[in-house]
Amino acid sequence: MEARDVIIAPLITEKSMAGTVAQQYTFEVNPHATKTQIKSAVAEIFGVTVVKINTVNVMGKKKNFARRGRRSSGNQSDWKKAIVTLAPGQKIALGGVNYFEQ
Repeated sequence: MEARDVIIAPLITEKSMAGTVAQQYTFEVNPHATKTQIKSAVAEIFGVTVVKINTVNVMGKKKNFARRGRRSSGNQSDWKKAIVTLAPGQKIALGGVNYFEQ
């Protein structure tokens, strides 16, 4: 798997941005990617040293829809989240202002 196939997108939420103070960054990753593949992909793409990886399989939520008087339900897709801890003093520029680092 290529590095760009492993890392899908960074997660930009209030909780994940608060983790950047402790050099922790959160990414949505390929559900079939292993921790070693994620570690090498982050190191290759961003040029940083990865110390630790935590992964979480996030289950999709059940949603109800109503359209033109008809009710139907469906499920969102399952996805995988990776929390990457970097070596002290390193950071990743995710393109934007991080108010927690100031």
